[in-house]
Amino acid sequence: MDGIGNALALILTLGLLNCVSLGECVPNAQPQVPCFFIFGDSLVDNGNNNGILTLARANYRPYGIDFPEGASGRFTNGKTIVDVLAQLLGFRGLIPPYATAQNNAILRGVNFASGASGLRRETGRNLGDHYHFAEQVEHFRSAIQTMKRNFKGNDTMLTDYLGKCIFYVGMGSNDYLNNYFMPNLYSTSYQYSQKAYSTILLQEYSQQLSQLYDLGVRKAAIVGLGQIGCIPYELARLNNNTNNNRTCNDNINKAIAIYNAGLLQMVKQFNTKPGAKFVYVNTFESSKDLVSNADTYGFSVIDKGCCGVGRNNGQITCLPYQTPCQDRTKYLFWDAFHPTEAANLIYAKKAYSSPSTSDVYPMNIQQLAIA
Repeated sequence: MDGIGNALALILTLGLLNCVSLGECVPNAQPQVPCFFIFGDSLVDNGNNNGILTLARANYRPYGIDFPEGASGRFTNGKTIVDVLAQLLGFRGLIPPYATAQNNAILRGVNFASGASGLRRETGRNLGDHYHFAEQVEHFRSAIQTMKRNFKGNDTMLTDYLGKCIFYVGMGSNDYLNNYFMPNLYSTSYQYSQKAYSTILLQEYSQQLSQLYDLGVRKAAIVGLGQIGCIPYELARLNNNTNNNRTCNDNINKAIAIYNAGLLQMVKQFNTKPGAKFVYVNTFESSKDLVSNADTYGFSVIDKGCCGVGRNNGQITCLPYQTPCQDRTKYLFWDAFHPTEAANLIYAKKAYSSPSTSDVYPMNIQQLAIA
């Protein structure tokens, strides 16, 4: 290591810089918000499923191959989008999973996300146990009871504190992947049209968000769904008998677009509540941008998982100790379902600082922090 490298290593060790990547370091100061709480599924799960009976877990190599803690339970090769957002918000260290969070760490935030979880209770049961959204909300309710001790039971002070924190909520992917578009195991696609199903999902979403609001949540990033019809898993299923490995499932993407449109309206409705500042993160448009401008972002492979089996490396997701692709920075997808760290970096930066309301509405997360 040269002199500059040694100096950088010393500065990082002392905690004087906060680095999203080696090329992007900023002086370490107080976080922009006092705490950061996360609700979601495998896109942001950081280990909550490690100790439960489920196929939806990622605490084995090569998951985490580029992550300092190794196979921590993150469903990617390195950082998730919320890991990056936490760094951009100025947090030193990682936001811990609820499953292992120590009481004194809860004040700065906890990650409640659980792989395979959805808005509906039955979603994802084909993969085993998990914590659906309503359970995650109950976990937050329990965390508040722990936090109360730090505020000596002063509910007013705790409510004021929580009102300054940012809450990241991303739910719904599995309600399509591991429910509606799995007709051999679930009946919802026979019972409901795409429009009716999205309405039911959003009703459940709204009920749980209302509970979070009543518990003191005022600043929330509500994350829309990406182009699920274009992930390697769906490409492999759709392109079974064709030579085109990049034809997306437009029927799935149409259903996602209906859901996202309703989600945006729900965010607008919540912003009529006193003190609420909710933002909508448009992952669908961001994912389209990453594909359309793949070369600009440095991606050369957008239709295959870096690790997986079969067509598009998407028929079977990344297996234990499988050898992944060599250059993960060139791949948009890590496995059959999840983005690489390289993609997560871009998604996070768009959500945090994009000036465009087509990426995040009505303000970005950086603006939300100081709002």
